[in-house]
Amino acid sequence: MTDTASWRGLWGRVSGPPEPARSSSVPPSSDAALQAVIAALPEPAILLDAEAQFVAFNAAAKRLVPALQIGAQAFITLRIPELIEAIRQAAASSTMQRVEYFERVPIDRWYEVFVSPFTSGAAPMILITFNDLTPLRRVEEMRADFVANASHELRTPLASLLGFIETLQGPAKEDAAVRERFLEIMRNQATRMARLIDDLLSLSRIELNAHLRPSTPLDLTPLLRQVVDGLQTLARDRGVEIRVAAPEQPLIVAGDRDELIRAFENLAENALKYGASGKRVDIALTRGAGRDGSEEAQVAVRDYGPGIAPEHLPRLTERFYRVDVQDSRAQGGTGLGLALVKHILNRHGGRLSVESTRGGGATFTAHLPLHTGS
Repeated sequence: MTDTASWRGLWGRVSGPPEPARSSSVPPSSDAALQAVIAALPEPAILLDAEAQFVAFNAAAKRLVPALQIGAQAFITLRIPELIEAIRQAAASSTMQRVEYFERVPIDRWYEVFVSPFTSGAAPMILITFNDLTPLRRVEEMRADFVANASHELRTPLASLLGFIETLQGPAKEDAAVRERFLEIMRNQATRMARLIDDLLSLSRIELNAHLRPSTPLDLTPLLRQVVDGLQTLARDRGVEIRVAAPEQPLIVAGDRDELIRAFENLAENALKYGASGKRVDIALTRGAGRDGSEEAQVAVRDYGPGIAPEHLPRLTERFYRVDVQDSRAQGGTGLGLALVKHILNRHGGRLSVESTRGGGATFTAHLPLHTGS
C-alpha cells in the first residue's frame, strides 16, 4: 500500500502554480521495463509519478490526448474534471478509482477510466488506463430503439384488431356488410403483424449465423427468374412490367438459397411497390469487379419511380427506417426489408449499394463474390 505522505508533491502541485515541463528526452523514471509494458498495452495507458507528471504513455494514449508530453503536468494537460478528481482520490486513499466520462468533440464518445496507485521500488506512481465504452453504449442505444420500434409496430395493428373485435361484438354484431368489411381489415392487420414477426425472426436467425459463410454453389440466373415468376401477380396488380437481363454463362456464388431468394424478393418487391409509377422494373445480372478487384456477381434492381432524396440514402438499411412512414405502412412494409437484405449480403461476404435521384428512380445493387470452387 502506498504511503499517503509520499504524495505530498502531487498535492502541492495541484494547489500551487504549474512548474515548467521536464525535457521529453530525459524521462524521470529509469524503469525501462515499466515503460515497455505501458507501450505494449493495446488500450490507452498513462503513468504518473508522485509529482503528477507524465512518466510514460503509449501510442493509443497519445492519440486520445495529443497534448501528452513526458514530464508535463497531468492536471494541466488532462482537462477532464472527472479524471482529475479520480487522481486526487486515488492519491489520497491509495486505492483504485473508476470513473466514466463523455466527450462530444469531434464525435460522441464514452470512456471508462481506471486510476490505480502502486509503487515501483520505493517510488509511488499512478497508472491510468482507458476503456472505450462507445461501441457498448451505441449497441445499448440501438437495442433500446429496436425494442421501442418493434413494440410500436406491433401495437398499432393489435390496437386496430382489438377495436374492430369490440365493434363486431357490439354495435355491428348483426350488420353483415360491416362485419365483412371489418373482417377484411382485420385480416390485413393480422397479416401485417405476422409479416413483421417473420421478419424479426429472420433477422435474428441471420445475425445468429453471421459468422458462418454459406458454401453451397448456386447459379443466380434461375434463382432470379424464380423470384420474378413469384412476383408476377403483384406486378400485374400494379401495372408494372418486370424485365430481366442475365448472361448466358452461369454466374455461380456460394450461398444460402432461401436467404438469397428472400433478399432478391425484398429488393424486387420494394421496386414494384415504391416505383410503380414508373410502370417498369429492370433486373440485371452482370459480372463485375469488387472493391478489391476480385470478380463478383452484381444484381441491379432498378425502378423508374419518384426516386429517393440524397439525405435518406445512408439510412435506408437501418431497422424500421422509412422514407415515408405512412406510404410504407399503406404498402404493407415492416421497415425491416432492407435491413434483412444488408445482413444477408454481409453473411455472404457481399454488400448492398444504392443510387437514386429525386424523379429519376432508384437502383439497388447486390454485390456477391463469385464462387471460386475452392
